Amino acid sequence: MTGLLSAMQGFFVIAVIIVAGYVTARMRIGGPSAQMVLNKVSFFVTNPCLMFAILSKEPILEIFHSSIVVAFFSALTVGLLFLLLNRLFFHMGAADATVGALNSLYLNSNNIGLPIATYILGNPALVAPILVMQQAIFTPIALTVLDITTSGKTSAKRILMQPLHQPLLIGSLGGILISALAAKIGYYPIPKFIYDPINILGQSAVPMILMAFGMSIYGTTPLQNKSARPAVYTVTVLKNVIMPIIAFLLAKYVMGFSGKVLYACVVLAALPAGQNVYNYAARYKAGMEFARDGILLSTVTSPVCIALIAALLS
Repeated sequence: MTGLLSAMQGFFVIAVIIVAGYVTARMRIGGPSAQMVLNKVSFFVTNPCLMFAILSKEPILEIFHSSIVVAFFSALTVGLLFLLLNRLFFHMGAADATVGALNSLYLNSNNIGLPIATYILGNPALVAPILVMQQAIFTPIALTVLDITTSGKTSAKRILMQPLHQPLLIGSLGGILISALAAKIGYYPIPKFIYDPINILGQSAVPMILMAFGMSIYGTTPLQNKSARPAVYTVTVLKNVIMPIIAFLLAKYVMGFSGKVLYACVVLAALPAGQNVYNYAARYKAGMEFARDGILLSTVTSPVCIALIAALLS
């Protein structure tokens, strides 16, 4: 019960920062472009620093824990389910459908995943495989599709060069490389005076993204677009209900996990959609309202789902 209460406190902290962004926009601090500036700075600077700082310090074997198999296939399944449902019922364009798929499968592994892993699961390193999976696999694919569908240009060279345009992936791969090197030589090779500024920049990523998300709420009414509501509800159910069920089935009956590992797989699968999805949507100006509503609704319902999982499995 203590761990669950601590996790709810983590959700409260996140809500306060989102409200701070909302108040900032309401008071017109920073002007009308403040939200977009925060999005761009977090996309190109602070998020890559955060990924590098976290992964470079993480033991390489923890980064590639076998639970990544559960995280990958449960996320892939709900993403494909959304695309199928979109084709049958929602009929969104390619860019908006990509945002919807990301909203369904992308876990908030930083802002909420780290405190949940710390307060409920007792091991923040459990989110490391999810960080790698999302940044090395799903994010480059999704952003390549967004890049092509929003620019109207495509070529083999453009697709192959796409990972070089993903600062998050570059930061993540750099962190993994340093982690592997540290395991090989027996000590952390980055001097403190170099690591510290990277880490300080990275620490600003979470509040920056959350504040930008809060700014996006001001002046808009959630779920105002009635035609998009079924898709938003679908995303939330896929993310907070279907994905944990799939994770449970895979972890228990395919991977043979039990105890704390099984519990961790299911709890992490119930994390809400990550604010990074809105960051990507804003970056490519595709499905921004849809992304915001899906993140907001899944963030509101996620604590309830995690509480139920804790009651059933902890």
